[in-house]
Amino acid sequence: MTEPSTVHAIEAEHAGLWRGDAGELPDRTRRVLLRLVRGPYLSGGREAQLWAVLLTDETVIRARLADLFLELVIDHDNEFAFVRNAPSDDAPKAVRSEALTFLDTAMLLILRQTLLSEEGRGRVIVGQAEVFEQLAVFRTPDRDEKDFASRVNSSWNKMQNKLRVLHAVGDDRAEISPVLRLLVDADQIRAITAEYQRIARAGADDATAVSPDAEDGTE
Repeated sequence: MTEPSTVHAIEAEHAGLWRGDAGELPDRTRRVLLRLVRGPYLSGGREAQLWAVLLTDETVIRARLADLFLELVIDHDNEFAFVRNAPSDDAPKAVRSEALTFLDTAMLLILRQTLLSEEGRGRVIVGQAEVFEQLAVFRTPDRDEKDFASRVNSSWNKMQNKLRVLHAVGDDRAEISPVLRLLVDADQIRAITAEYQRIARAGADDATAVSPDAEDGTE
């Protein structure tokens, strides 16, 4: 963790990045802040330079995020970090939530359950077909099979490209990011599961569900 004296050193080395620049931080630190705020998370394995800066400048980065009512979460073992809303009922919600369809939510829960069940065994790889098979139970009689497949495929793409909890490793196969374990915490899982069960009982497969804070991070 960065010592307080280092914070002053970081600010002192900044000489302005453009005419009229009133910022106090050097370019490298600003880039990490921007990356975290944009979300959904910063991966050490995929963004090694930014990760190194995060570890070096952690104290000042935490302080700047706190100014925005954001809390920094770091998993040193798996090398990822993200921001979430400050844990205060009085604080404004700085992180936007990503609206998830019922199928998005169901897939998210399946992926998280798979990740936790395989935890400790190395990388967790999942096939698109096996995930789709688990979701097939939610296709109602009035839902055309082709249309349902299109909706499920859309959810799969959202997990990869927007939420970034899946990383492609081949044709129709992907690695579940360990960030999913922390990106969606126990309270959020309970809220999602409650909505998931409510919609399942109602027989709807296209309603909007509660989403994790990190999904549009701005995770």
